[in-house]
Amino acid sequence: MADLARLRGRSFLVLGRAGMDLYADPPGTRIEAAGRFVAHLGGSSANIAVALVRQGCKAALVTRVSDDAVGRFCLAQLDAYGVDRTHVRTEGGEARNSLAVVETRAADCQSVIYRNGAADFAMGMEDVEAVDYARFSALVTTGTVLAAEPSRSATFRAFDLARKAGLPLIFDVDYRPYSWPSAAMASAVYSRAGALCDVIAGNDLEFGFMAGDPAKGLDKARSLIGAGAQIVVYKMGEKGAITITPDSEFATGIYPTRALKPTGAGDSFLGAFAAALAEERALREAVLRGSAAAAMVVARVGCAPAMPTRADLDAFLAEHPGPEGTEDAHSAA
Repeated sequence: MADLARLRGRSFLVLGRAGMDLYADPPGTRIEAAGRFVAHLGGSSANIAVALVRQGCKAALVTRVSDDAVGRFCLAQLDAYGVDRTHVRTEGGEARNSLAVVETRAADCQSVIYRNGAADFAMGMEDVEAVDYARFSALVTTGTVLAAEPSRSATFRAFDLARKAGLPLIFDVDYRPYSWPSAAMASAVYSRAGALCDVIAGNDLEFGFMAGDPAKGLDKARSLIGAGAQIVVYKMGEKGAITITPDSEFATGIYPTRALKPTGAGDSFLGAFAAALAEERALREAVLRGSAAAAMVVARVGCAPAMPTRADLDAFLAEHPGPEGTEDAHSAA
């Protein structure tokens, strides 16, 4: 069990993909009817890194991108957002970068993901062993990096190295069925990862999947505390979240918002939540800051560009002092 006080250093190492998102433009346009698209940085791990930077933290990404124009777009975007890409390597040959074609629509939102020959799955032992873990305050990863080899083994190696350096491990379940050869393998690997991590966040469907039974997701979340996790956040969409620790369990609501799209909420939640923990805010406040950030992102176009700054988030919270009374809300935790 790592000391969460280490988070005070506010320097995060993030494992996982950076991709290109193409949004049908203007907002509300269906992909098949679009005459133009707007490009943004995407990929769950890159989005989390951007969210952390915008909350005043430092973030470095470990991944691979394709050795082509799309990969170079991602590198340029990481630079523009202030994410350290020292440990982002290019992968040549037939490797291709993650690409998402997405709509800005609150209902019936289509998202087409291209992960054929994904460059980020080529992340190997040499990538994670090149990192000086002592420089960082925590290791953050999403479940996507575990879906294929050599990325899966490299991630567990990074867990070992980070743990030896005293870093807390933060895990966003982020289950994407299309990336896995089978649900059974995904469930087993996620359970193995969850048993090693200190802070875990996921939604009710993801925990239900890990449990092998949609009705037992909350039981699975609680069991991870028994296995050694220090904080588990069980998110339930419009019903808010249940946060579990070895000593307590509490529920929180969501913040009202006029959603433009459903994407980006989880990445924004994790970034703002982790940044708040790093600021030594109370756990309930940290969860609420994550929930507010999620509400903000679904009301904006894009994922990475929609991540709020700390000033943005503070202003939102000043206008929305509590998450109660949100029966018409469409966002959040």
